[in-house]
Amino acid sequence: MDSLYDISCFAAGLAGNIFALALFLSPVTTFKRILKAKSTERFDGLPYLFSLLNCLICLWYGLPWVADGRLLVATVNGTGAVFQLAYICLFIFYADSRKTRMKIIGLLVLVVCGFALVSHASVFFFDQPLRQQFVGAVSMASLISMFASPLAVMGVVIRTESVEFMPFYLSLSTFLMGASFALYGLLLRDFFIYFPNGLGLILGAMQLALYAYYSRKWRGQDSSAPLLLA
Repeated sequence: MDSLYDISCFAAGLAGNIFALALFLSPVTTFKRILKAKSTERFDGLPYLFSLLNCLICLWYGLPWVADGRLLVATVNGTGAVFQLAYICLFIFYADSRKTRMKIIGLLVLVVCGFALVSHASVFFFDQPLRQQFVGAVSMASLISMFASPLAVMGVVIRTESVEFMPFYLSLSTFLMGASFALYGLLLRDFFIYFPNGLGLILGAMQLALYAYYSRKWRGQDSSAPLLLA
């Protein structure tokens, strides 16, 4: 029975790692454009900085001296931190102006200091189980803010009745990752994992529902156009 439980936990966590990888790879198209243009143009570097901070905090939560048995949380967020740092470095290198470059570097320093503050505070001021609860609460708040960020895009979809700015595979990856880690958290009985990822699952499902509705509506309008012209 225990072996089946362990296999189920591992399978759910591994699936979450795989689906998260699709999310981490999603900005590749943007950075191909930046590399080609040798300029960041009007792209904003702040989302990558926030994502880096989120990954670092969640990585810390997954380490054995904070929350034992959460290694797959550490692996996914360690991978995410590497991707976000690579994106930020490219953003700094191709920044349009020295002012933008220094701003991103300054914010990167703040991110590192913020993570250092959380990690050191958790070690020096808290023993178990308070350490896990403290870092878990911070990581949960960070995850919820990350999952809530697409709400603005969903509003744009509703206003414009167009799914142009809400890629299907990004929404699908969010849904599948949320589902996988929500199950992983439930199996571990870890509120700090299943609650924020459960919200991610719900928001991912809402994005997919919007995509299905408005993409079908757009196709219907598009297919009716020739009839009107005739």
